[in-house]
Amino acid sequence: MSRNLILLGISLMIWGVGEGMFFIFQPLYLQQLGANPVTIGAILGVAAIAMAIAHIPAGYLADRIGRKPLLIAAWFIAVFATWIMALSPSLQLFVLGMMIYNLTTFVSSPLNSYITAARGRLSVGRAITAVFALYSTGAILGPWLGGQVGQHFGLQAIYVIAGFAFIISTIILLFIKSQPVEKHGSEDIINTKIIDRRFVTYQSIIFFAGFSMYLSQPLSSNYLQNQQQLSLNSIGILGSISSIGIVVLNLGLGRLNEYVGFLLGQLCVCLFNLILWQTLGFPWFCLAYFLVGGYRTSRSLATAQTRNLVHKSRMGVAYGITETVGALAVIIASPIAGFLYNINPVLMYIAGFFLVIISMITSSRFLPRSEIST
Repeated sequence: MSRNLILLGISLMIWGVGEGMFFIFQPLYLQQLGANPVTIGAILGVAAIAMAIAHIPAGYLADRIGRKPLLIAAWFIAVFATWIMALSPSLQLFVLGMMIYNLTTFVSSPLNSYITAARGRLSVGRAITAVFALYSTGAILGPWLGGQVGQHFGLQAIYVIAGFAFIISTIILLFIKSQPVEKHGSEDIINTKIIDRRFVTYQSIIFFAGFSMYLSQPLSSNYLQNQQQLSLNSIGILGSISSIGIVVLNLGLGRLNEYVGFLLGQLCVCLFNLILWQTLGFPWFCLAYFLVGGYRTSRSLATAQTRNLVHKSRMGVAYGITETVGALAVIIASPIAGFLYNINPVLMYIAGFFLVIISMITSSRFLPRSEIST
């Protein structure tokens, strides 16, 4: 890895500690602040709208003004949002902080573009999965630490500690170097369409895959606490195991062909749904949460495959469209998850299991595999 990717990876690793502390507990904290399952699903869906609206503009700006300014902006805004959540006395103000925090996921497009441009001899898939494996390495500690803090000091204290971790992460990020803006090489590249039939087909496939894999996840923490009677410590341990799974699967599947890795990531989430559906006990839950890391790995590999469909000068916009499609899947899946939970919590896993199987069949049949020249 280059110096810039190492610094970026360290910054992300520290960020992973902070975000890992609260991410798995967020539905529980919303419940603690007075939200019911349907409301939680709706809040998470609306929060995903904030995730969706800025990806394409951010990708466009990354292509035009450079990637580092957008990375810095996202880090600073996220620190501000985290402190709103940490100091919030009410559900309404906390949700506002959530919305602002989720808005900063616009960083995904310039971040993936930055990694792609700085990857050196690494493949796109391997570079992206390797850097995000560092993030997930930090996220291994985060859920366990969050469970300990939440158990002894309350869930609100988690956000305070995360806020300090994010400040340190931001300081490190300031030391990465800027990258030159990619220029169009010819008029025919300028006139080439970004959105063609192959690109639309691909986005449709990853939308369905993202929806299928995410459906059972938003309210799984509530299911574990309310239906399986797990403590915050136990849920935190499962969150840490999930991060270990992301690291292992990123490094393992990231070395494979991106098409194959994408399918295997879906298979892992399918098994997660099957285990939670059958409620086989805590040791099996540990395995399930290791496997659910396939969702993050599949998202990374979906992004990597997008690079094969466009010219490098339009990489930011293409990544932005891909991230927006992924966010739309979350927007739709979250309220449906809340609705299913309200009827019978196990329905989330039954529906998720069969939908992922259908998604795997669809992906294997229609996923584009060929690369374009750049």
